[in-house]
Amino acid sequence: MASKHPSASPHTSGLVHDNVRLTTHYTVVSNQLAQNHRLSLVARGLALYLQSLPAGASVGIKAIAAEVPESELRIARAMRELEAHGYLARFRERLPDGRILPRTVSYNRPRAERTPSPETPAPKTPTPETPAPKTPAPETPTPETPASETPAEPPPPPRPPRRPGNPQPPPPAPVPEQHRPASDLLARLRLHSPRLLLAERDVQRLAPAVTTWLERGAHPDAILRTLSAGLPDDLVHPAGLVAHRLAALLPPPLAAGPPAPDPFQTCDTCDLAFRSPTPGKCGKCQATTREAA
Repeated sequence: MASKHPSASPHTSGLVHDNVRLTTHYTVVSNQLAQNHRLSLVARGLALYLQSLPAGASVGIKAIAAEVPESELRIARAMRELEAHGYLARFRERLPDGRILPRTVSYNRPRAERTPSPETPAPKTPTPETPAPKTPAPETPTPETPASETPAEPPPPPRPPRRPGNPQPPPPAPVPEQHRPASDLLARLRLHSPRLLLAERDVQRLAPAVTTWLERGAHPDAILRTLSAGLPDDLVHPAGLVAHRLAALLPPPLAAGPPAPDPFQTCDTCDLAFRSPTPGKCGKCQATTREAA
């Protein structure tokens, strides 16, 4: 039967230890960790829990939360505390077959204070990995590197292949001569309203519609006022608005007027003025010539 070892007499004020000597199932933890006032009690308890687990145990945030009443958020915060003070290191190790496995190392003393013996080389510093505080990723149960062994240093990640540079866009096609007045009008839209700044390809696409307006007798100033008047406050695509107005507000073609009269001509015989599309003789002189013939 294990013997009890009280730490003080019953009349001593304050804490009294009533301990039993342990011979199995116990873990040795230094007072430097147990009484580290820079760590929260949750972080100290997590460090004690990690020290008590066997090598190869699953120590992901979800796996620990399934065994203790603490939430995943508090466990993630405690792990970051232990990492900041050198009691914990998390990293990923690339295996020769290309797989990447998570590794976790629990230190019973901070890494900065570990003094390796001359016979044992100092362990390599693993690359720490910062987990997401809100949605921690689960870790796969894998064999874990004990604190007394040297963790494998992960190789540098492969460089991504260099992408070829984006080819330069081809130069814009020249504007046809019949659409040049229309393209000049569209380019001047931004002078009436800075919000109607059109790209060159939009000017070339909309120029035929403006040409139709000009062919139907619309004055250029009237076209500019129609396209730039009453712009909406949430205008995002000016080219789409201009295209819509060119199609929806297209003016009708002008009605054909009466034919113009023939110009005046001077008769070659009597010098009288008469209307005719071609010069020559007036009607009276033509009749006299026919009678004489």
